[in-house]
Amino acid sequence: MSYFAAAVVREKGGWTAAELNLRGAADVDEVAERLRDIAPDADLSLLFVEADDTYLVILRLDEGEDLRVFGSDSAYAEESRLGSLLVGDLKTSVTGLDDTEEVRPAVTSGGDDNEQPAVDPEADPVGEADLLTDLGIPAQRLLGLCAHEGMMPADVTAEICQVLGCVDDVEELREV
Repeated sequence: MSYFAAAVVREKGGWTAAELNLRGAADVDEVAERLRDIAPDADLSLLFVEADDTYLVILRLDEGEDLRVFGSDSAYAEESRLGSLLVGDLKTSVTGLDDTEEVRPAVTSGGDDNEQPAVDPEADPVGEADLLTDLGIPAQRLLGLCAHEGMMPADVTAEICQVLGCVDDVEELREV
């Protein structure tokens, strides 16, 4: 299974991005350690792991601590060793949605571009969907991006990085 792993870190000078090699990682804590090593003094570190144009996992460290993880689909844990390592220990349900939010399919009434995306009934997102809320991506939006028909993990990463202001840095990594 092929993957792309982009670390995006925020330091005093702004956002920077670097590709991260995950080969040989023994567990999610080792992946977190590799993320910390990118910029040990970063106030915020994110890792976007895209696998086979199907799965997206986002890891977050605040000041190098408190690892939080979100996976677009629990099936990734069954599909590969890396998937098992990243999302295998996560609960089967998504956390971060308050009681007033619920994931539900959109009502479609034609070609309106402002429609909410329908949630993929096959996907089983896991982890903390609210890990980007304070950065302008609420849990419902993250889940909607991941479930939107035709959205690849790279598209979701690009949408998130556009909001963060580091999309060009991540796209440069793809071109290398």
